[in-house]
Amino acid sequence: MSAIRLLVLGAVRQHGRAHGYQVRGDLEYWGAHEWSNAKPGSIYHALKQMAKQGLLRAHEIAPSTAGGPPRTEYEITEQGTAEYFKLLRQSLTAYDQKPDLLTTGLGFMVDLGREEALGLLEQRVRSIEEWRATVVEDYLPEDGPQQLGHIGEIMNFWVHSADTGAQWTRDLIERIRAGAYTFAGEGAPFVGVLPDDNTR
Repeated sequence: MSAIRLLVLGAVRQHGRAHGYQVRGDLEYWGAHEWSNAKPGSIYHALKQMAKQGLLRAHEIAPSTAGGPPRTEYEITEQGTAEYFKLLRQSLTAYDQKPDLLTTGLGFMVDLGREEALGLLEQRVRSIEEWRATVVEDYLPEDGPQQLGHIGEIMNFWVHSADTGAQWTRDLIERIRAGAYTFAGEGAPFVGVLPDDNTR
Protein backbone atom coordinates (compact mmCIF):
# COMPACT_ATOMS: atom_id res chain seq x y z
CA MET A 1 0.00 0.00 0.00
CA SER A 2 1.24 3.46 -0.85
CA ALA A 3 1.02 6.31 1.63
CA ILE A 4 0.57 8.82 -1.20
CA ARG A 5 -2.74 7.21 -2.17
CA LEU A 6 -4.16 7.58 1.34
CA LEU A 7 -2.69 11.07 1.76
CA VAL A 8 -4.20 12.40 -1.45
CA LEU A 9 -7.62 10.82 -0.95
CA GLY A 10 -7.74 12.15 2.60
CA ALA A 11 -6.67 15.65 1.63
CA VAL A 12 -9.22 15.90 -1.19
CA ARG A 13 -11.94 14.53 1.08
CA GLN A 14 -11.24 17.22 3.69
CA HIS A 15 -11.84 19.99 1.17
CA GLY A 16 -14.84 18.51 -0.61
CA ARG A 17 -13.27 19.75 -3.85
CA ALA A 18 -9.61 20.64 -4.20
CA HIS A 19 -7.07 21.33 -6.90
CA GLY A 20 -3.58 19.90 -6.88
CA TYR A 21 -1.99 23.00 -5.41
CA GLN A 22 -4.32 22.87 -2.38
CA VAL A 23 -3.56 19.19 -1.81
CA ARG A 24 0.15 19.85 -2.14
CA GLY A 25 -0.13 22.78 0.30
CA ASP A 26 -1.91 20.67 2.90
CA LEU A 27 0.63 17.87 2.68
CA GLU A 28 3.57 20.29 2.88
CA TYR A 29 1.95 21.96 5.90
CA TRP A 30 1.86 18.54 7.60
CA GLY A 31 5.50 17.92 6.63
CA ALA A 32 4.51 14.88 4.56
CA HIS A 33 7.27 15.61 2.05
CA GLU A 34 9.75 14.84 4.86
CA TRP A 35 8.32 11.48 6.00
CA SER A 36 6.62 10.11 2.88
CA ASN A 37 6.93 10.03 -0.90
CA ALA A 38 4.52 12.99 -1.19
CA LYS A 39 6.62 15.06 -3.55
CA PRO A 40 4.90 17.50 -5.97
CA GLY A 41 5.20 15.21 -8.98
CA SER A 42 3.83 12.19 -7.14
CA ILE A 43 0.88 14.21 -5.79
CA TYR A 44 -0.21 15.39 -9.25
CA HIS A 45 0.37 11.93 -10.71
CA ALA A 46 -1.74 10.34 -7.95
CA LEU A 47 -4.58 12.81 -8.56
CA LYS A 48 -4.68 12.00 -12.28
CA GLN A 49 -4.35 8.24 -11.77
CA MET A 50 -7.07 8.08 -9.16
CA ALA A 51 -9.37 10.13 -11.37
CA LYS A 52 -8.82 7.54 -14.13
CA GLN A 53 -9.60 4.78 -11.62
CA GLY A 54 -12.87 6.41 -10.58
CA LEU A 55 -11.73 7.23 -7.05
CA LEU A 56 -11.75 10.96 -7.76
CA ARG A 57 -13.90 13.04 -10.11
CA ALA A 58 -12.07 15.75 -12.07
CA HIS A 59 -13.71 19.11 -12.82
CA GLU A 60 -12.13 21.68 -15.11
CA ILE A 61 -12.79 25.19 -13.89
CA ALA A 62 -12.26 28.54 -15.57
CA PRO A 63 -8.72 29.54 -16.61
CA SER A 64 -6.86 31.81 -14.27
CA THR A 65 -7.22 35.54 -14.76
CA ALA A 66 -3.51 35.59 -15.63
CA GLY A 67 -4.34 33.56 -18.73
CA GLY A 68 -3.15 30.15 -17.58
CA PRO A 69 -4.76 26.84 -18.54
CA PRO A 70 -7.97 25.71 -16.85
CA ARG A 71 -7.36 24.42 -13.36
CA THR A 72 -8.61 20.96 -12.47
CA GLU A 73 -10.42 20.44 -9.20
CA TYR A 74 -10.98 16.98 -7.77
CA GLU A 75 -13.64 15.57 -5.50
CA ILE A 76 -13.75 12.14 -3.95
CA THR A 77 -16.30 9.67 -5.34
CA GLU A 78 -18.27 7.06 -3.44
CA GLN A 79 -15.75 4.47 -4.63
CA GLY A 80 -12.93 6.76 -3.53
CA THR A 81 -14.46 7.18 -0.09
CA ALA A 82 -14.70 3.41 0.31
CA GLU A 83 -11.04 3.07 -0.75
CA TYR A 84 -10.00 5.85 1.63
CA PHE A 85 -11.56 4.18 4.66
CA LYS A 86 -10.21 0.77 3.64
CA LEU A 87 -6.66 2.17 3.41
CA LEU A 88 -7.08 4.14 6.63
CA ARG A 89 -8.16 1.06 8.57
CA GLN A 90 -5.30 -0.99 7.12
CA SER A 91 -2.75 1.68 8.03
CA LEU A 92 -3.80 1.63 11.69
CA THR A 93 -3.83 -2.15 12.13
CA ALA A 94 -0.84 -3.40 10.16
CA TYR A 95 2.32 -4.11 12.14
CA ASP A 96 4.66 -4.59 9.20
CA GLN A 97 4.19 -1.45 7.12
CA LYS A 98 6.64 1.34 6.50
CA PRO A 99 6.46 4.19 9.02
CA ASP A 100 4.96 6.55 6.43
CA LEU A 101 1.79 4.45 6.26
CA LEU A 102 1.24 4.46 10.01
CA THR A 103 2.05 8.17 10.08
CA THR A 104 -0.54 8.81 7.36
CA GLY A 105 -3.14 6.74 9.20
CA LEU A 106 -2.52 8.67 12.40
CA GLY A 107 -3.06 11.90 10.50
CA PHE A 108 -6.53 10.79 9.41
CA MET A 109 -7.61 8.54 12.30
CA VAL A 110 -10.02 11.21 13.55
CA ASP A 111 -12.17 10.57 10.46
CA LEU A 112 -13.23 7.39 12.28
CA GLY A 113 -15.36 7.14 15.38
CA ARG A 114 -13.43 7.05 18.65
CA GLU A 115 -14.43 3.45 19.44
CA GLU A 116 -13.51 2.20 15.98
CA ALA A 117 -10.11 3.92 16.16
CA LEU A 118 -9.50 2.32 19.55
CA GLY A 119 -10.47 -1.10 18.22
CA LEU A 120 -8.13 -0.78 15.24
CA LEU A 121 -5.22 0.30 17.43
CA GLU A 122 -5.88 -2.56 19.83
CA GLN A 123 -5.81 -4.91 16.84
CA ARG A 124 -2.44 -3.40 15.89
CA VAL A 125 -1.05 -4.21 19.34
CA ARG A 126 -2.26 -7.82 19.06
CA SER A 127 -0.70 -8.15 15.60
CA ILE A 128 2.62 -6.80 16.87
CA GLU A 129 2.58 -9.18 19.83
CA GLU A 130 1.79 -12.19 17.62
CA TRP A 131 4.55 -11.26 15.18
CA ARG A 132 7.03 -10.72 18.02
CA ALA A 133 6.23 -14.14 19.47
CA THR A 134 6.99 -15.74 16.11
CA VAL A 135 10.34 -13.95 15.84
CA VAL A 136 11.37 -14.95 19.36
CA GLU A 137 10.23 -18.55 18.96
CA ASP A 138 11.61 -19.19 15.48
CA TYR A 139 14.60 -16.91 15.08
CA LEU A 140 16.00 -15.70 18.39
CA PRO A 141 18.06 -18.16 20.46
CA GLU A 142 17.34 -18.33 24.19
CA ASP A 143 20.93 -17.33 24.90
CA GLY A 144 20.51 -14.04 23.05
CA PRO A 145 21.20 -12.66 19.58
CA GLN A 146 24.99 -13.04 19.81
CA GLN A 147 24.54 -16.81 19.37
CA LEU A 148 23.77 -16.05 15.71
CA GLY A 149 26.74 -13.77 15.27
CA HIS A 150 26.11 -10.24 14.13
CA ILE A 151 23.09 -11.44 12.08
CA GLY A 152 21.36 -12.07 15.41
CA GLU A 153 21.26 -8.31 15.88
CA ILE A 154 18.71 -8.15 13.05
CA MET A 155 16.31 -10.27 15.07
CA ASN A 156 17.18 -8.31 18.19
CA PHE A 157 16.32 -5.10 16.36
CA TRP A 158 12.99 -6.56 15.25
CA VAL A 159 12.09 -7.58 18.80
CA HIS A 160 13.00 -4.18 20.24
CA SER A 161 11.11 -2.41 17.44
CA ALA A 162 8.06 -4.57 18.16
CA ASP A 163 8.26 -3.79 21.89
CA THR A 164 8.59 -0.08 21.25
CA GLY A 165 5.80 -0.05 18.65
CA ALA A 166 3.43 -1.96 20.90
CA GLN A 167 4.11 0.26 23.92
CA TRP A 168 3.73 3.45 21.90
CA THR A 169 0.40 2.18 20.55
CA ARG A 170 -0.81 1.25 24.06
CA ASP A 171 0.06 4.76 25.25
CA LEU A 172 -1.87 6.27 22.32
CA ILE A 173 -4.86 4.06 23.14
CA GLU A 174 -4.84 5.36 26.72
CA ARG A 175 -4.69 8.98 25.56
CA ILE A 176 -7.64 8.43 23.23
CA ARG A 177 -9.61 6.60 25.94
CA ALA A 178 -8.97 9.55 28.24
CA GLY A 179 -10.63 11.87 25.72
CA ALA A 180 -7.76 13.14 23.58
CA TYR A 181 -8.61 14.52 20.14
CA THR A 182 -11.92 15.08 18.39
CA PHE A 183 -13.16 12.09 16.40
CA ALA A 184 -15.93 11.74 13.82
CA GLY A 185 -19.30 12.57 15.29
CA GLU A 186 -17.79 14.61 18.14
CA GLY A 187 -17.22 17.93 16.37
CA ALA A 188 -14.75 19.29 13.82
CA PRO A 189 -11.76 16.90 14.00
CA PHE A 190 -9.32 18.89 11.88
CA VAL A 191 -9.50 22.31 13.55
CA GLY A 192 -6.03 23.82 13.71
CA VAL A 193 -4.33 21.19 11.55
CA LEU A 194 -4.94 22.66 8.09
CA PRO A 195 -3.37 25.80 6.64
CA ASP A 196 -5.42 28.89 7.56
CA ASP A 197 -7.67 26.57 9.59
CA ASN A 198 -9.32 25.40 6.35
CA THR A 199 -11.50 22.70 7.91
CA ARG A 200 -14.48 20.99 6.41
